[in-house]
Amino acid sequence: MQKPNKREMTTDFKDFFNKLTPVSPESWDKFSKLFTPKILQKGDCFIADGQTAREIGFLESGIMRAFYRNNEGIEYNKHFFVNPCFIGGYASLITGKPNQIIQQALTDCTIQVAQFTHIQKLYQTCADIERGARVLAEQFLYRKNSGKLKSFYWTLTSATRSFERAFRS
Repeated sequence: MQKPNKREMTTDFKDFFNKLTPVSPESWDKFSKLFTPKILQKGDCFIADGQTAREIGFLESGIMRAFYRNNEGIEYNKHFFVNPCFIGGYASLITGKPNQIIQQALTDCTIQVAQFTHIQKLYQTCADIERGARVLAEQFLYRKNSGKLKSFYWTLTSATRSFERAFRS
């Protein structure tokens, strides 16, 4: 992971976060100072399997994938990230347990990275940042569960069709 020159955080990041919840200028100043720009080159990983997550990132440009690898080495894509969005091993961040889902750059990516514990410390004085984090967590949970529901529905529908075909014969 390369580190680009220090620069002002893009308005995309601020706009993205403000769409989650309005953020005061004072809170934004504290929050944005926690992030530093980094570049992931194509093929680099933001977080690997077995690594305990400590950082959260904001994808400013590029495309990434989240995937896992089974015991036979077969890779299964779980999710694709297209800017602007947050990235990181969320389950590992909140549990402190090792990450199981690899996040890899499919193109060169520009990201903003912060220590998750530093963001959490802001919650005491910046209710708007805490609220934004809660909204992000709710969106993450919704996306995760809606994918499981779609998979369950597809499996149920397929099983029903197979069952109906078996009894028509």
